[in-house]
Amino acid sequence: MLQLNILREKADEICKALEKRNLEARPMIEQVLSLDEKRRALQTQLDNTLAESNKLSKEIGILFKNKQIEDANALKEKTSSLKEEAKALGENLNNTATELTEALYQIPNVPHELVPAGGNEEDNEEVFREGDIPELAAGAKPHWELAQQYDIIDFELGVKITGAGFPVYKGKGAKLQRALIQYFLDKNTEAGYTEMQVPHLVNEASGYGTGQLPDKEGMMYHVGVDDLYLIPTAEVPVTNILRDVILEQKDLPIAYTGYTPCFRREAGSYGAHVRGLNRLHQFDKVEIVRVEYPENSYEALDKMVDHVKMLLRELQLPYRILRLCGGDLGFTSAMTYDFEVYSTAQQRWLEISSVSNFETFQANRLKLRYRAENKKTQLAHTLNGSALALPRVLAGILENYQEEDHIRIPEVLVPYTGFDRIG
Repeated sequence: MLQLNILREKADEICKALEKRNLEARPMIEQVLSLDEKRRALQTQLDNTLAESNKLSKEIGILFKNKQIEDANALKEKTSSLKEEAKALGENLNNTATELTEALYQIPNVPHELVPAGGNEEDNEEVFREGDIPELAAGAKPHWELAQQYDIIDFELGVKITGAGFPVYKGKGAKLQRALIQYFLDKNTEAGYTEMQVPHLVNEASGYGTGQLPDKEGMMYHVGVDDLYLIPTAEVPVTNILRDVILEQKDLPIAYTGYTPCFRREAGSYGAHVRGLNRLHQFDKVEIVRVEYPENSYEALDKMVDHVKMLLRELQLPYRILRLCGGDLGFTSAMTYDFEVYSTAQQRWLEISSVSNFETFQANRLKLRYRAENKKTQLAHTLNGSALALPRVLAGILENYQEEDHIRIPEVLVPYTGFDRIG
């Protein structure tokens, strides 16, 4: 959520920056500023009314003490009228404040100056590429055929148990999945991230805190009886650990990692690009989350990008990094780098990680602050990234490591799997 004081001071600048998102933001910002002006005027009226009421109450006490009963009763009638007025003003103020917050929730984060303008993913900017794309033998198969051939993932069984997008991992497929999770967690903790085990359901306040609500409620599974949401990413519960917290300067930076299953209702189109592990409703992911001083957050973003690079380099998967354009940028993000691994059998790039800096956007919603050296509190910067999302990493391993009669296991995973090949 954007800060009101910055909206007041830099409305024109923010409107211009939001054009990168192909958004005409001026009407939204003018509505916010109008509601803010109304809220402040109501607050002033309420404060003045309460001050006058308190002043009269003191005068009434003096009048009763001096036995000036008639004058005291006259003032009591006036204070009763002031109390009614204050009650009406308070209700109007609360309604206006709610309306203001809801209007603020509709404005996305301001893109960083390095974010390119653009309408969709075709306008994203490739900033890095590494790894040789392997040449597969004739007859190389996509991962969903390999999964069936070696009996390691059963998509149809998942349909029977739950529905499409809920695969069942079997035998060496399940062990490889578990090995990837453990490998990512170990690498993240070695890099200084504290491992956290968090709930897989969150309340509404947590969804609003990290920005999934009200923007992405259509993507989230809602448990209506308990009014809880299945998490779309570990970012939500992990970042909400620090909701409504004032940190001391010595506490920063904070770095957390966590593994969770993730649940997304997103309806996909049909075809090969959403087959198999390419798009799921339930999948596993290891997340990294950082809380930083504002002046250090972009250096931290670069370090997070380098960390994900290291993971893919060790897995020896060909990948590229894209800086997302304004039209493809997430609602809460100021800058995002997407990592894509090349699927040789499908001959296409598959997104496997997003690493983002939200600046103060999430922190403002979360009321996540730190106490600076001058003892004043200010908003921290939050960042997060996938390190990594498993389905498409697994798809990339199965396809890029396939041989004529088996699938090799990346060398770094063999200590975790206990085997070096499938088949």
